[in-house]
Amino acid sequence: MKRLRINIWFLFLLCTTLVIAQNNNVILNQGSKFSVRGSVIDDDTNKPIPNVNIEVNGGGYTTTDIFGEFKIEARKGDELTIRHKDFQTVYYTIQNNERIKVLVKSNKNEKTYLKGKRASKNLISFNALIDSAEFYQKTDAEKSIQFVGDALTESGSAKENAQAYEVLGDVYMFWKQYDLAVSNYRISLQSRNLNEVNIKLAKAYKLNKNYQESLALYNAINKEELSNWQLIVLYEGIGDVYVSTKAFQQAIKAYNNGLQVAKKAAITSKITDLNSKIAQSYNAMGDAERAKGYFKKSIQVANTENEARLVEQKIKVADFENENRNFSDEIELRKEALSSIKNLENDSVFKNESALTPQKQNYKIGNAYAAQKDYQNAIPFLQNSIAEANIKEDLIVQKDATRKLSEVYRDAGEFDKALLAYQDYVELVDKLYLKKEQEISQAARFSKDIISKQNRISSLESDRALSESKFQLSEEQSKRQKLIIYSLIGGVILLLVMAFLMLKNIRQQRLANNLLALKSLRSQMNPHFIFNALNSVNSFIALNDERAANKYLSDFSLLMRAVLENSEEDFIPLEKEIELIRLYTKLEHFRFKDKFDYEIEIDDNINLKDFVIPPMLLQPYIENAVWHGLRYKKTKGHLNIGLVQKSMDEIEITITDDGIGRRQSKALKTEHQKKQNSKGIGNIKKRIDILNDMYKDKVDVLIEDYQNAEDTGTKVVLTLKRD
Repeated sequence: MKRLRINIWFLFLLCTTLVIAQNNNVILNQGSKFSVRGSVIDDDTNKPIPNVNIEVNGGGYTTTDIFGEFKIEARKGDELTIRHKDFQTVYYTIQNNERIKVLVKSNKNEKTYLKGKRASKNLISFNALIDSAEFYQKTDAEKSIQFVGDALTESGSAKENAQAYEVLGDVYMFWKQYDLAVSNYRISLQSRNLNEVNIKLAKAYKLNKNYQESLALYNAINKEELSNWQLIVLYEGIGDVYVSTKAFQQAIKAYNNGLQVAKKAAITSKITDLNSKIAQSYNAMGDAERAKGYFKKSIQVANTENEARLVEQKIKVADFENENRNFSDEIELRKEALSSIKNLENDSVFKNESALTPQKQNYKIGNAYAAQKDYQNAIPFLQNSIAEANIKEDLIVQKDATRKLSEVYRDAGEFDKALLAYQDYVELVDKLYLKKEQEISQAARFSKDIISKQNRISSLESDRALSESKFQLSEEQSKRQKLIIYSLIGGVILLLVMAFLMLKNIRQQRLANNLLALKSLRSQMNPHFIFNALNSVNSFIALNDERAANKYLSDFSLLMRAVLENSEEDFIPLEKEIELIRLYTKLEHFRFKDKFDYEIEIDDNINLKDFVIPPMLLQPYIENAVWHGLRYKKTKGHLNIGLVQKSMDEIEITITDDGIGRRQSKALKTEHQKKQNSKGIGNIKKRIDILNDMYKDKVDVLIEDYQNAEDTGTKVVLTLKRD
């Protein structure tokens, strides 16, 4: 009777428990990233536009600075969305790391809600409030909604009003308040009809189970106006609606339409998702063979992305195998996923609601073994699940795994252990019941607070109309207050002066940042150089050539003293740099006498004291010539360092070698070496960029092949300009 009473109580608990699951959207690699720079300019006034939203469909986001310029990380094929309240949204597909210049026309004729003084409200305040609302969107719903309400009080145009209600809809969507999301998206569309918001509204309809409204809205959107990403999302949304209404054939058709666009646009993440959804639809229809084929494609594509994405797909396929009672295949997939999850947890934190948790996968593996009556293998996985769930305070999985462990012990004939496990299960049910009571109470308070804030925001529309009437009545009175307005002109002038001072301070800060970056790069150069030199000493010691090692160390100490003396300087006299290079080249030649000869030629007309150069600028190029070119040459090579004066203010420094060349050197590198760029060369490039930015193109570098032969060699030409 006691066991029957507990089971009845547990069934009641299950009926009253609300489980909220959130999908983890993983941003996936579609190839190597590179930096895209650009600017946004008003085509009419040729003035830069600041605070423009720059977004990449892969997840990157930034804004333009006060000069209208931006920089964002992207991949080939990504779609760049350039959005601002004062012009129509621009979409651009990225092909390479070209510099983009966007010319836009402002929407001059857009109707505003209020005229005159009201229309000139502080735009910076509105944008700041919207940014704050988006910042708190996923962490504090009440605070985010409060910021939207404050932004609406600052709104002075239809665009701003639409943007505020769209953000409010996004907040409600994230917190699963789908009815409120629908209401606010509709209000947003009344102010400004955007395809992006229509797609969001259609999805909100679907999640709120307004399936026909969702389909009608999806089909009403003009597909020709959509970007590739938006078109894929639209087809995927239509498919999701059909799946919810059990119309699987129509769902598959919609998913296939989206899949064609994704393949054409090479949007890998969506190719994976849509293959997986087509597979799930076929499985729901009972066509397991076709489902397996599409799941296989989804795993193949996910394998080209990142490990988290691959694990996510493996778990979906494992669920499919479980539904079809292919427990052996399910166990193999879940074990692979479990191994990957352990690696992923070093860099990521997965919430208990995620499928990518070790406690869930251990539990499901144990469940699969139990279904095969393989109790000996089931028990350790269930025990691991309970231990993991206990550490991560996942009461739901801990409870389920404990109950299953009790059943496995019972079926295996170990009744004492089964009883102990069942007693633990009963205790966990009590804990879970108390936790769910607290969550239900918190959810009720949360809903009450949200409804209260929504009612406040809804009243803003009527308050806006009333405020407009009051403003019109006071317009006559404002004419008598022109003297006050004139007095404010002085305040505006003061603000302009302050803005000028702020701009000056920003430029000074940029200079300070550049100096700090130079110091950081110089600090990296010396350890890198010392490390390479000590490797040379080590090689002599390894060969038991003590005399050579001592001689090398003697010369090396002279070089180190000179390097350290110059390490804090941005520039040193060219004469000192030449001394450093003579000594360094001598050291390298001492080690590789049988590989190359060298000579340093200096034009007699050059007055070395008239020119300055960043310290250790030439050494990495000489190092590359010896270590990556001449060292691998079959015959003895030659290194030449020449200085020629091109004009009164410019000298040209040429470093040439007839080694194997850059292409052959790259081919000889190991896989590990290919991943490691030359730190010395990389630092030099960064130093040159910063110095040229600070001192207006003082140093110019050109690297090319030296000759047209089997050993192409390398030629480095540095042009040094005098102040």
